[in-house]
Amino acid sequence: MTTAAKRPIRAVVVDDEELSRTLVREYAAGHDDIEIVAECANGFEAVRAVNDLKPDLVFLDIQMPKLDGFEVLELIGPDVGVVFVTAHDDYALRAFEVHAVDYLLKPFGPERFAEALAEARGRLARRERTPSARVAASARPAGTYLRRILIRTGARVEVLPVGSVDYVRARDDYVGVVAGGTERLKQQTLAELERQLDPARFVRIHRSFLLNVDRLTRLGPATRDSYVAVLKDGTELPVSRRGYARLNELL
Repeated sequence: MTTAAKRPIRAVVVDDEELSRTLVREYAAGHDDIEIVAECANGFEAVRAVNDLKPDLVFLDIQMPKLDGFEVLELIGPDVGVVFVTAHDDYALRAFEVHAVDYLLKPFGPERFAEALAEARGRLARRERTPSARVAASARPAGTYLRRILIRTGARVEVLPVGSVDYVRARDDYVGVVAGGTERLKQQTLAELERQLDPARFVRIHRSFLLNVDRLTRLGPATRDSYVAVLKDGTELPVSRRGYARLNELL
């Protein structure tokens, strides 16, 4: 009785440098259980490839134009195995060490590649999820906040500068990011997004609403125990007593 051959690990290589992609492909060729199914030169291509091909593993460069590796990580989610590939970056390396996520530090040789691949095999076998949000947050220098919010719909990615956002509302396991009167859904909690935004600019005015204070035109009472925030476009949002106190502190 014969045993069916194990399915190879299907991997995507993401790096804006062709030489680096070639090196990973050559090292991978020395391992029978890995198949490179796509190579991507930027983050948008990577999101599309992961969405379309559903790989097991991504070799993901950090320093890339358009979308960096941490933004790609956020968009592809925790269910894909990741080995980060990076030049020396103190914040990134510290994040990888804290969350026990493997990485390849450029330049690396075939032995180090083999070690990272062995670690990836183990994680995939144990079905360990990549702690995407925690790794990305840990890699951000202290005191810095999001400059843009990424919204993914299938393979399509929309990039919203935070200054264009009017407010954000809780939608169960999602948030609704409202900009220019249009709401876009993002799979994230309101509390997570709040921690990533500048508190001098975005204020939690209610358990379900986060307001860009630049959009506020008037704040007043709604009932004896509640308040209302009126935005420049006329939108009215509920304000809790705690939210009212936060706004008064800031304004």
